[in-house]
Amino acid sequence: MEARSIAGQSDDVRAGMHAMWASVAEGWGEHADFTDVRAAPITDKLLQLSTPKPGERVLELACGPGGVGLAAADRVGAEGLVVMSDVAAEMTAIAAERAAALGLTNVTTRVRDLEQIDEPDESFDVVVCREGFQFAIDPARAAREIRRVLRSDGRFAIAVWGPREENPWLGVVLDAVSAQVGAPVPPPGIPGPFALGDRDELGRLLTGAELRDVVVGDVPAPMRIGSFDQWWTRTTALAGPIAKLVESLPADAAEALRARAREAASAYETPDGFEFPGVSLIAAGRR
Repeated sequence: MEARSIAGQSDDVRAGMHAMWASVAEGWGEHADFTDVRAAPITDKLLQLSTPKPGERVLELACGPGGVGLAAADRVGAEGLVVMSDVAAEMTAIAAERAAALGLTNVTTRVRDLEQIDEPDESFDVVVCREGFQFAIDPARAAREIRRVLRSDGRFAIAVWGPREENPWLGVVLDAVSAQVGAPVPPPGIPGPFALGDRDELGRLLTGAELRDVVVGDVPAPMRIGSFDQWWTRTTALAGPIAKLVESLPADAAEALRARAREAASAYETPDGFEFPGVSLIAAGRR
């Protein structure tokens, strides 16, 4: 009875997370180009390590607006295929629009849950995921799914955010919101952006899924931005549940939150705007 109860709670959390990502898709679409520029070094490293080749099949998990999949399309060529997938249909619709605007004919989109990938066994040569794996309710299950859909000797590369203290561009926002509402954000039991920020734990998680040759490294991912308003608007729009929470605050509380964040962010102000440190963890290996 207890096991069923725990499973039911996980399903409820999972459903809530799925609905949340659908609700913030519009903001991700609005800032898609900015996100891709900021994350270009991460994308480059993901593709360097997973090495998509002409004619191969690539699966992008938790694709959002599809930045990595779009970048992979040129590498697999006309005979290959890139599947950009996300649990939110609203996200895959944005990715599809971007692919169509680029005239890509070797790219498609599908609604897929990275914890239960509705694809046949051994159906992809490469699996990539940029900044989505950490939001899995059961990341060990997600890792096993990556192994299952990879062909023999297929490659994977995933990026997650490093430790919170090494990513103040977002940590400052979470701290300010938590202080303003008087409760931790995200709340206990909800995977947040830094849920897999421990390098050793990430490696153990993937090797525990019987993935081979797993390596975990760092990629600097600073955020350089021209003004406080730009940073605040973009970061809160892209920060999942934070976006809706900030929108729901009364005007006086919202202003107090901005003032709190402005004070904390001043430590990263430069003559040209703001420069926040950031570190992404890149894990790669093969089946």
